[in-house]
Amino acid sequence: MTEVTIDKLAFKKSLSIIEQMKLKDFMFKWLGRPEEGIDNILPLEYTQTVFAKMETPSDTNFMTEGNETLRYVTITEDNQIVIGVLDANDELKFRILYLKDQ
Repeated sequence: MTEVTIDKLAFKKSLSIIEQMKLKDFMFKWLGRPEEGIDNILPLEYTQTVFAKMETPSDTNFMTEGNETLRYVTITEDNQIVIGVLDANDELKFRILYLKDQ
């Protein structure tokens, strides 16, 4: 994963149903195709607050490697997949996932 600053990203204002499903599928594969399915392990809800994203509900604390809490996954205008995580200090960080990271 690559760490970037917010000023380098242009997020989409809305996501099509296909883009939403692709993001869920991407997360399912990124998590190693869990038998329980993505919705049981990591429920994602479509929101358009500030920008379009598939967001974890506020009562979900899904931890990633590095002790970070997953907040959302989205797509930029350049069709890059971006994950927003909270670090140990509750600071929001953005990570661009490249195909080699899958």
